[in-house]
Amino acid sequence: MLTSKVFFRKTKGGNIFKTVREHYLRDDIYCGSKTCTKCKARPRDMILDVENAGAKSSLIPSPYILVLDTNIILDQIDILEEDVITNVIILQTVLEEIRHKSGTVYKKLQHIIGNATRKFFLFVNEHHWETYIERESGEKTNDRNDRAIRVAVKWYNTHLNSDDNINIVLLTDDVENKTRAAEEGLFVVSMEDYIASLENANYLLDKLSKHSYASNIQGPELFPCHLPPTEMHNGILSGKLLQGMFMASRENFLEGNVNVEGKEKPIFVQGRAHLNRAVDGDVVAVEMLPDDQWSSPSEIVLEDEESTDIDDDAEDEKVLRKQSSSKMQEKIPTGKIVGIIRRKWRQYCGILQPSAIKTNVRHLFVPAERKIPKIRIETRQAEILSKQRIIVALDSWPRNSKYPLGHFVRALGNIGDKETENEVLLLEHDVPHSRFSDAVLSFLPKLPWIITEADVAQREDLRHLDICSVDPPGCTDIDDALHCRSLPNGNFDVGVHIADVSHFIRPGTALDKEAASRATTVYLVDKRIDMVPELLSSNLCSLRGKEERFAFSCIWEIDSDANIIATRFCKSIICSRQAMTYEEAQLKIDDVTQQNTIAKSLRGLNQLAKKFKKRRLKNGALTLASPEIRFEVDSETHDPIDVEAKKLRDTNSMVEEFMLLANISVAKKILAEFPECALLRRHPEPPQSNFEPLIKAAKNQGFTINTNTGKELALSLEETHKESNPYFNTMLKILATRCMLQAIYFISGMHQPEEFKHYGLACPIYTHFTYADIIVHRLLAVCIGADATYPELLDKKKNHMLCHNLNYRKRMAQYAGRASVALHTHIFFRNRILDEEGYILFVRKNALQILIPKYGLEGTLYLNNSASPPVTFIYNSEDQSQTCGDVVFRTFDPVVIQMSLDSSNVQHEKLFFKLVKPEIPNFSVSSLNINCDTEKNSTEETLKRKSEIQQESSNVHNKKARKKKKKKN
Repeated sequence: MLTSKVFFRKTKGGNIFKTVREHYLRDDIYCGSKTCTKCKARPRDMILDVENAGAKSSLIPSPYILVLDTNIILDQIDILEEDVITNVIILQTVLEEIRHKSGTVYKKLQHIIGNATRKFFLFVNEHHWETYIERESGEKTNDRNDRAIRVAVKWYNTHLNSDDNINIVLLTDDVENKTRAAEEGLFVVSMEDYIASLENANYLLDKLSKHSYASNIQGPELFPCHLPPTEMHNGILSGKLLQGMFMASRENFLEGNVNVEGKEKPIFVQGRAHLNRAVDGDVVAVEMLPDDQWSSPSEIVLEDEESTDIDDDAEDEKVLRKQSSSKMQEKIPTGKIVGIIRRKWRQYCGILQPSAIKTNVRHLFVPAERKIPKIRIETRQAEILSKQRIIVALDSWPRNSKYPLGHFVRALGNIGDKETENEVLLLEHDVPHSRFSDAVLSFLPKLPWIITEADVAQREDLRHLDICSVDPPGCTDIDDALHCRSLPNGNFDVGVHIADVSHFIRPGTALDKEAASRATTVYLVDKRIDMVPELLSSNLCSLRGKEERFAFSCIWEIDSDANIIATRFCKSIICSRQAMTYEEAQLKIDDVTQQNTIAKSLRGLNQLAKKFKKRRLKNGALTLASPEIRFEVDSETHDPIDVEAKKLRDTNSMVEEFMLLANISVAKKILAEFPECALLRRHPEPPQSNFEPLIKAAKNQGFTINTNTGKELALSLEETHKESNPYFNTMLKILATRCMLQAIYFISGMHQPEEFKHYGLACPIYTHFTYADIIVHRLLAVCIGADATYPELLDKKKNHMLCHNLNYRKRMAQYAGRASVALHTHIFFRNRILDEEGYILFVRKNALQILIPKYGLEGTLYLNNSASPPVTFIYNSEDQSQTCGDVVFRTFDPVVIQMSLDSSNVQHEKLFFKLVKPEIPNFSVSSLNINCDTEKNSTEETLKRKSEIQQESSNVHNKKARKKKKKKN
């Protein structure tokens, strides 16, 4: 059977095209119930088993089968993932709606359907001759789909109840759908009523989403109405409104910015009403304020409300307005958010802040991410959950609620437990870390793996070369190796050999798709989250010493002045002579008594690397800085037992120079062959406004920084030294790093050639040729005839989306690594009290931001005025200083801080700092304290823009402790 529709379409040229759409209907689609005697189906296909039903309901007589509408699944997927609910019919109509509305929920639903124990049956109602309906004239698509759901429920009632007394129950929270279903005589129940009726399932009430039913929150309206979608769309088209992404301030919860494409500077937003319920990451519509209402960012660090009173909020905003109206502050373009175009809500990790009233079920959830507001949730497990890290999902934000509403998803484990905290940082940074599926593992090579004669015939055999690798201590995923040997003509034969991961990961396989999704390996202090299964990452694709491996080689002939005479590429077989650490390689270079081939090779590489680096710096490449630390970890507990600043040796620079050279050489090759679809990496030149903090900081110290070009910036930075402060130049370079934009992957055909350049490296073209960049390997393999192309490899749009994911995953991996360092710093400081030297990075109106170089740690020191008698701090915004009596605090000034861990509050374990030097007369040191955010503190905003020129630093940021007054909700 079939139904068909005919459409006529007129082209611009006046031609008429006839389109026929046929919809096939069948009479042999089975219902899925084991008790059915009408459907002719295999027993294994009939999965609905009412005789062994799951949860008993006081509202619904057994036996029963549930039919879910679309919104129930979209809103309540966290409940559906629980094993309690079974015997469920998922209609094709609903599944298709889910697929179009939420890819995340669709994947979760598919997983549930695939689990046979859950008894979720997919009924293809759109192709069943008795349940298919056509859309009526003037009927909305949503109304048609709701009607299709009710028709399917009616059919099931008739189909099954002629033999068995089975209740077919429609679950819906849609008021109109529920009313119509009741009028048609269907058994219809809301999700909340159904969950409340289940035996021993009260904990599921905590997981109810607040999307589909009205909040019980009472009170005045605190926020303006959001504009409807049509009005926002028209406003953006007319230019009255601007569209952009909202980025909440980390230093002030009452401020944020909206990044609008095409505008050099973001639109500043200040005050609760103007922020208008936007959450970090939301795409919003913003209306510009008149020039006389423009404002400027507050110099007050205002992390969070100390109270939930409305009057306090009004006072906070009054303080901001007063401070921002200062004549010293330059006004910047300011606007107000008038609507939300697209929410970017996700599930958040954090802790519960229980209500002061023990019988209350409504509590506040404090996200680990400081840029996310507190979330009001309902839970009956507050006493238990208050000691655990939990996950909460955002549902809605009514106008009369100071906080958004959400629901509890699941508990992760006890606060402070290392495994729990590791899980939190992986979830918060969206790092895929589940075990590899069987489908992915099925594409791994079988062991024992051997190199065959056919492999040798297809590759260049370089096993005779004295190749070696140089990596950090403990590295097991060795992805690059080097060699250098003298040629008879006096030149050098130099090679960079990269693990050939593309040999094992073929296009389109489950392994390929998983690697593309993960995009990069994530390095934590005590573990590694692999991009590919361990058999590849730590074995077959690791260029281990004295083991034969497949590689992709970039080989040059280079003269003694470091000029490249010739370049070639090949797929090869290598056998590394030795896998060394940077220190071991340095010892070989420095020990003149060692004259073996490996030592000579390293010396040759080192000499050439120095010449390459000198030439790069002369061309304007930047040498920036960031504090880095390394933990010595206990072999059994994996707890940190010592910490030290990372030492950079010549061998670090040596490896870096040849990796840069290989990346540039490969970039040139693949761009020449594939000018439209080469995967490259660019680092845009920062706008001059980005350099303002750097220029001002240097000027206050008597130096001038020239930022007209990268070369002038590099020269200026190298000339800024102070004998009285040996760390001064390093701090200035840290500030310069934070002025940079983010280096990103891109597809050559999506940008103009002048946009290809890498600002930090001062080179016109660049890419990454490590084993993680499989697409680059595949392009290069096609260039040299070692492999065949395929359609997706040359698809600009698909690879453009791939680049978006690569950029995102790389950034999140950096942040996760930093958070891991922060966690282990906390663990290290348990039962320790240390005095350490630090430096002032920024002076704020009510705080100082301090850097502790030894631990790569940065925090905020608040100038509280709780001393007796009171001590006055005078802030000078012109030279950015704080004065207290005879003591003056300026940017870059040295200080001494006493560091310890305060574990008095298990929910807010914090790194506690006391000011030791300079001493402030009559001022209690306990009134000065630093708390470092364990997640991503204010440096994250600049880290998002940081060039990935050098290895990322490991800043430690610990959460600020806040006094909280007990108030009734």
